[in-house]
Amino acid sequence: MSGEEEREPLSAIFKRLIANTGPISVQYFMGESNARYYAARDPLGDAGDFVTAPEISQMFGELVGLWLADMWLRAGSPQPVHYVELGPGRGTLARDALRAAKRFGLEPTVHFVEGSPELKSLQLAAVPDARWHDDVSTIPIIGPILLVANEFLDALPIRQLVKTAQGWRERMVAVQDDAFVGIAGDRPMDAAIPADLRDAEPGTLIETCPAAAAVVYEVAGRLAMQGGAALFIDYGSDIPRTGSTLQAVRAHRKVEALAHPGEADITAHVDFATLANVAQSRDCRWLGTVGQGHWLNALGIDARAASLAQASPQQADAIAVAKERLTGADQMGDLFKVMGLAAPGWPEGAGF
Repeated sequence: MSGEEEREPLSAIFKRLIANTGPISVQYFMGESNARYYAARDPLGDAGDFVTAPEISQMFGELVGLWLADMWLRAGSPQPVHYVELGPGRGTLARDALRAAKRFGLEPTVHFVEGSPELKSLQLAAVPDARWHDDVSTIPIIGPILLVANEFLDALPIRQLVKTAQGWRERMVAVQDDAFVGIAGDRPMDAAIPADLRDAEPGTLIETCPAAAAVVYEVAGRLAMQGGAALFIDYGSDIPRTGSTLQAVRAHRKVEALAHPGEADITAHVDFATLANVAQSRDCRWLGTVGQGHWLNALGIDARAASLAQASPQQADAIAVAKERLTGADQMGDLFKVMGLAAPGWPEGAGF
């Protein structure tokens, strides 16, 4: 038996905890679930639970690499320079991005922020020269950073706050009929609610992600201090919104968000509007937040797709399908956003 098979199911641990101490927060439920989930498996690909943009086509990673190289060149090609990726998956994006960037003289040291032993072994095969970190704090502080985070922020644990007849409460997870359900907690949370939402209608729900704000805050501070640029790519909204976006995926199918703790990928939409404000609070430049399709089209994905199809005519249909999946308004093109950040004095970013 593997170590994962021998471990007690997280659902049993949660049920015992709730029985002994009462409901637990959505934030705790999501954080512990994803920690268990990512530590034990490679979740990507046909045999996993979902597919990310770098796995769909090399075009995605190549255009990310060209964007970084363009920023670096127009900033004066400073040295030393560091490529940093948060949650690098199988290393596919880094491999493709670094290959494209190398054509323009950009050969940075490579740093991965990754906690999964399973994924680290795959990343080592894809990018043998990478160095691994548990968080951003140990990334070198001398020389600019070129940072990428693709589908990283969406898996960080969120808090949900719901307006009840008695006021604002944190949404908690309880057990009813042996199933996990969301309920309103009993502690008043009105003081944590923005003033313009405190009088919202009962049933209104808002989400916050302290972990995502902390990551962007630290990255923005690094950019302001040592130079560089960053791309945060994820699904979410660039305007404030209300309502639950909590969801889970297992075996490429959406499942009930609370039904399979530790066995499904639990995510929530990224609040890019708030994160842009967080970045700017550190004197970091916000380049903009745009749809992934807009960004890839502006960087020339059509020309790259045509070039690949010409080189491999037998793959032309597959290349066209991949491009549409990445850029189509009804696929990843609008739902996924690209947020660009840069250090003061660094150039504007293409595509924003």
